Amino acid sequence: MTARIDNPANLLPDSLPGIQTIIQAVHGAGVAPSTLELVHLRASQINGCSPCVYSGALAAKKAGESDDRLFTVVAWRETDLFTDAERAALALAESMTRLSDRDDAVPDAVWDEVARHFDHQQLAGLVLWVATTNLFNRINTATRQPAGTLW
Repeated sequence: MTARIDNPANLLPDSLPGIQTIIQAVHGAGVAPSTLELVHLRASQINGCSPCVYSGALAAKKAGESDDRLFTVVAWRETDLFTDAERAALALAESMTRLSDRDDAVPDAVWDEVARHFDHQQLAGLVLWVATTNLFNRINTATRQPAGTLW
């Protein structure tokens, strides 16, 4: 696959500092790096963002994720490989990514469950991480960025 244009963040480098500031804040929010990577991977799978799935799997491996968990994150509900906290974070990621699938995009049951496992700072980090992942997914899919190329 050939990209339609160069990555927009490369074309508009002034956009990068703001995005990097969000990423840095998220990683300082107290959520386990492996959980952040699983959430990023799941949202990217839903959105069909091949470069984010590719880079997300690599980053998850670097964060200590096993192949078994990476292979099954797409079907996390059907395996016992994930903790209750990870399941709650994955459910939040799915709800935030599939906003138009239901009238109540992020149902109280999803929010209440994730709030049982994460404090407000961590919740803020998760919400910003899913939103940032969706930003990257939309940029990459619109411009057809190929997998295997990192910024």
